[in-house]
Amino acid sequence: MKREELLKSEGYWIAKLQTDLYRELISFMEKTDKNSSQLASYLGCSKGYISQLLNGNFDHKISKLVKLSLAIGKVPILEYKNISDYILENDETFSSVQIL
Repeated sequence: MKREELLKSEGYWIAKLQTDLYRELISFMEKTDKNSSQLASYLGCSKGYISQLLNGNFDHKISKLVKLSLAIGKVPILEYKNISDYILENDETFSSVQIL
């Protein structure tokens, strides 16, 4: 699959949002010295749900994404761009990455 096709795929964007949320949760856990059980208690959800979040096995509503984000002191910023513009911007960024 070409990068352009990947960037146009639903799966890519779902995985990106999941990964972004995962990173924010891990960062919050590290900053607040919480383990997954304590995070579950703090967020008012089950340990199983936290496990799903941390394993990337979730696909929840936008309302849940907002609730989780706000609970860890973050705001989810979602913006919409023309896909062609995004691909061009991404090409420029991708081409400037140096592999060591």
